[in-house]
Amino acid sequence: MIHSIDLAIIGFYLLTTVVIGLLVRKRAAKDMDSYFLGGKTLPWYMLGLSNASGMWDISGTMWMVTLAYVYGLKSVWIPWLWPVFNQIFLMIYLSRWLRRSNVLTGAAWIRFRFGDGPGGKLSHMIVVLFAVIGVVGFLSYGFIGIGKFIEIFIPWSMVSTWVPFELTPAQVPHFYAAVFTAIATFYVMLGGMFSIVWADVVQFVIMLLASIVVAAIAMSRVDAATLESMVPAGWLNPFFGWNLGLDWANYLPAVNQKIAADGFSLFGLFFMMMLFKGVFAAMAGPAPNYDMQKILSTRTPAEAAKMSGFVSVVLLAPRYLMIGGFTVLMIVFFREDFQGMGDAIDFEKVLPLAIKQFVPVGLMGLLLAGLFAAFMGTFASTVNAAPAYLINDVYLRYINPNANGKRLIYASYLICALVVIFSSLVGLYVSSINDVIQWIVSALYGGYIAANVLKWHWWRFNGYGYFWGMLAGIIASLVFPMIWPKALPLYYFPLMFVISLAGCYIGTLATPPTDEKVLMNFYRTTRPWGFWKPIHDRVVAEDSSFIKNHNFKRDMVNVTVGIVWQLCLTIVPLYLIMKQGFPLAVAVVLLLLTTAFLKRNWYDKLEKT
Repeated sequence: MIHSIDLAIIGFYLLTTVVIGLLVRKRAAKDMDSYFLGGKTLPWYMLGLSNASGMWDISGTMWMVTLAYVYGLKSVWIPWLWPVFNQIFLMIYLSRWLRRSNVLTGAAWIRFRFGDGPGGKLSHMIVVLFAVIGVVGFLSYGFIGIGKFIEIFIPWSMVSTWVPFELTPAQVPHFYAAVFTAIATFYVMLGGMFSIVWADVVQFVIMLLASIVVAAIAMSRVDAATLESMVPAGWLNPFFGWNLGLDWANYLPAVNQKIAADGFSLFGLFFMMMLFKGVFAAMAGPAPNYDMQKILSTRTPAEAAKMSGFVSVVLLAPRYLMIGGFTVLMIVFFREDFQGMGDAIDFEKVLPLAIKQFVPVGLMGLLLAGLFAAFMGTFASTVNAAPAYLINDVYLRYINPNANGKRLIYASYLICALVVIFSSLVGLYVSSINDVIQWIVSALYGGYIAANVLKWHWWRFNGYGYFWGMLAGIIASLVFPMIWPKALPLYYFPLMFVISLAGCYIGTLATPPTDEKVLMNFYRTTRPWGFWKPIHDRVVAEDSSFIKNHNFKRDMVNVTVGIVWQLCLTIVPLYLIMKQGFPLAVAVVLLLLTTAFLKRNWYDKLEKT
């Protein structure tokens, strides 16, 4: 049972977030730009910390601790499902391209790209639909994680005497999730982007301290020889062959069943599919969610790129200190407990069990406050994305174009509440974090990819093509899981990609091109590389000083080096905690070399390109 000191620390943090919302309420309510983008006045490093905090969510951390426990160092590849290296594509070039538009939301960017004709309106409608579906998916995913997490620390017996109704054991995590989502919704409703960023910075400081302490506890209590004796061969090796090559039969047989259920046994095939999908997903740019809103909130395109690069630095190293620390402690000290559970292990409870067992009083309250804050930061940023689309791109555009600022702010409050209520109801019917992750990253986002790669790189691609490509992808993402309920969504991604691509091409070639003036404005402002020759020629005819973007090769080299750099940021903390001397030294040297390369070939050239 959690100590009263820890409860007091958690309560103080929750009160702090509400106070932040109240303090910045007036500043956020100034106008829509202030509410949703912080008036584009926030420095890039604060937005980077906030974005990292938003990604340091409790459900994702629980999932990643489970991955590290089951797959060891091979787990560093699995987040490529998102793909985590999309931040590298953003950092190298896409954040600058996006920020140059100077718009409020991703849907407004679609109008900037396709215009305001019939095709542009269709593309605008479909991206708003996708954004809202994505928001609901992410919120329900967070709802599942926070409820499971709190239940471990605060038994219902501590709370039931203060609550005027009875709950079944299955309803208890839902009750806790509802309480925390209500608090998060309150402060984001009041303060918008200002509230989110300041609360996220507080959260990041807490999580950084907690990560360092957890790593120190693990390193002081577990030596390398003990760890190696308690994991199967290959667990400490990040490299792999066609098969995964991990056999837990002599250690914890239930883990082999977990690997089979995940569908990762043929790891070589899984990796190739993940890389194929990941590259296209990263080239598509950010989905219309909180990541895009943070990019649009930066002051300049160069700061947008710096912000995206900073996210990897401040997110991966500290987060993997925590993940590695808890994983090592669980491997060594919880083996007998898990063996006693037989096949009934709930791996998604590995993280809260580790915290309960190994973190002392006082520090536990700090860590729990940080993890609750991680949930609330992700939740708040995601909630903020929903009204940004529904108010700016639906209500203000189609329902009440003359609404004043005060009415728009109140409408935002209402939409925040409705979206949270609906996504929480969805969360009641989902039992597994992994199920939601797989659907979001492989199915829903799989349908997003084709249209959103083409929008950057092909001048002839129009709003009709975008609409039909996205619609085909969204329908496929909803139908395929019903046709193949037991299949890993990643494995039917190629079929979904082909269907979406066909919708893009048929919709585009069967309809007229986008208005030339719209295309010229987009090309001149964004300056993308790709298949833009007819538009480039028209722009140069009007402005002979216009310089074409010739940076494709340099950008791709920087992306490749950047992915290696990001992987080093991930694996160095794990090697450190697991006391793998020589691999650690190699990874540190590689990290320094890639950092130096990116400093010279990317950072130093930001203001000039």
